[in-house]
Amino acid sequence: MISQMLIQATLETLYMVFVASFLAVVFGLPLGVLLLVSKKGHLLNKPLLHKILDTSINMTRSFPFIILIILLLPLSRFLIGTSIGSSASIIPLAISAIPFVAKLFENSLMEVEHGKIETTLSLGASHLEVIKMMLLESLPSLVNNITITLISLIGYSAMAGALGAGGLGDLAIRIGYQSYRGDVLFYAVVVIIVLVQIIQSVGDYVVKRLRKNKY
Repeated sequence: MISQMLIQATLETLYMVFVASFLAVVFGLPLGVLLLVSKKGHLLNKPLLHKILDTSINMTRSFPFIILIILLLPLSRFLIGTSIGSSASIIPLAISAIPFVAKLFENSLMEVEHGKIETTLSLGASHLEVIKMMLLESLPSLVNNITITLISLIGYSAMAGALGAGGLGDLAIRIGYQSYRGDVLFYAVVVIIVLVQIIQSVGDYVVKRLRKNKY
């Protein structure tokens, strides 16, 4: 019985985390690129645009996740048809992760040496080609930040369980804590720890291979 609950909750958590992470990367990557290239003295040189984007992202990041879920309940209900369950929780998870990912990716792209950018431009490369070069150069750092995002969203998904999102957080709170099932609470926490360790190990391995191939 416990094993079935754990398997179901683990699958729900993985579904929420990976779909939300995919959406966060899809929207966060171009946002992070735009944050960097709009800086004063960079490719686009649009400091006002950068200031607006940076301020908006910092404001979004400042929202506590639990409050953000509550604020986005109507949006989840409109898009998914319900405000509870793992599918509905993907929306607040993704929206909370997009600004986080954008800032991480901006920092990754900042690691590219300015000399390489100038050299690429001097060879007649377009802005798009320069951005492609920067993405390739910073790929190990980008993958590392994706790993950080996945692990962070596992924690967020556990918090979302308090509001009926499903997954391991919901299992730990609803069955483990509220129903006084200490064994369920313990096993749910162990599975979360194992998931984090697996994702971190895989991420570290991929980053190591990318850096090895790069040099």
